[in-house]
Amino acid sequence: MSAYYALIAHYYDLDTANKTDDLALYERLASGGGGPVFEVGCGTGRVLLHLAQQEIACLGVDTSPPMLERLERKLKAMPHLREWVRYARADAITYQTDERFGLALLSFNMLMHFPQQEQQLALLRNLRALLRPSGLLLIDLPNPSAAYSASDDEHITLERTFLNPDTNNLVMLQSVSVLNRAEQIMRIQWMYDEVAADGTIKRLIAPHVLRYFFASEIRLLLRVAGYDVQAIYGGYEEEDYDDASERMVVYARPMA
Repeated sequence: MSAYYALIAHYYDLDTANKTDDLALYERLASGGGGPVFEVGCGTGRVLLHLAQQEIACLGVDTSPPMLERLERKLKAMPHLREWVRYARADAITYQTDERFGLALLSFNMLMHFPQQEQQLALLRNLRALLRPSGLLLIDLPNPSAAYSASDDEHITLERTFLNPDTNNLVMLQSVSVLNRAEQIMRIQWMYDEVAADGTIKRLIAPHVLRYFFASEIRLLLRVAGYDVQAIYGGYEEEDYDDASERMVVYARPMA
């Protein structure tokens, strides 16, 4: 995971600039005594900095130095947020602190970065130890239905385009993916094509591996790891979860 983000760190904020639809949910859950917040894979601070702007204390961990370097640059530009934001270069599976948290976040697709069941259980158990007895774990995943029903043509897909302000060049993000349905593993080749003014293209290829989860599997994983599943929603406004839902948003609390 760290190697992938080292490759794409300079594009990450440009690519995710419009990803804000989940932030109000985290803010609501953390407000009114629901914090402090612990985030796995905090990256460049998309979630942390939003919460800090609402004066919600948060701690993030990440294993990618280039991503954390970008978070540090942002904090230098917004020093008033340091009162609310802390971060560490660390593996969330083994990270330890005496502090206990009211909310732990495996935000947008983060659990998918842990493909092995041993990793998943170790991570969930460590997060349970970091939570207060009344704390909440939130896991945000895609509903696997769409991926499992799609055809495997292995064609290049244009995902989105954005402008690189450092170069004023257009960047086209494309992908080629293969889903192993038996193993629930998606192997993706992300291709960042940056088009210069003279028409030349510089391509960055970033391979990535993600694991899909089904709702029944998540329920079992969490129970084995020592949680009670409170709810599974189909979106950030706590919509009912069904086959047509785009997301799978899971709330779980440590077992008594």
